[in-house]
Amino acid sequence: MSVMNGMNVSASGMTAQRLRMDIISQNIANVNTTRDANGNPYRRKVVTFAEKNVTPFGDVLMKVAGTTGNGVKVTSIREDNATELRKVYDPSHPDADEDGYVSYPNVNIVQEMTDLISATRSYEANITAFNASKNMALKGLEVGK
Repeated sequence: MSVMNGMNVSASGMTAQRLRMDIISQNIANVNTTRDANGNPYRRKVVTFAEKNVTPFGDVLMKVAGTTGNGVKVTSIREDNATELRKVYDPSHPDADEDGYVSYPNVNIVQEMTDLISATRSYEANITAFNASKNMALKGLEVGK
């Protein structure tokens, strides 16, 4: 694996984790949003990652060179439809149904904060790996002095 490839992998990880933090922040900001543009309660969003695709030639080249990995990419940002919405009894609320219950988003602040801490730690780990690759490259340039 070249030093630049290591930096590219770390940079892709930082980009993916930054997007994940943005989506988590959006979820937290909409914790009490009972109506979106379509009139439905806000649904929690989840980010899905996957390994970056490589071309068949690149895949063969990486195997011959003895390296693995090509970074990470975001494959989707989807709504969490598996988790139920929170129902709160408030007949005076304008979005209450005929039984007096208001549907609030399926956002759990504790889960979102835990995910935010995880994304932050992953981002920091990628920064550390990037800086290590950068320092190795700089030390390699100093060898000829």
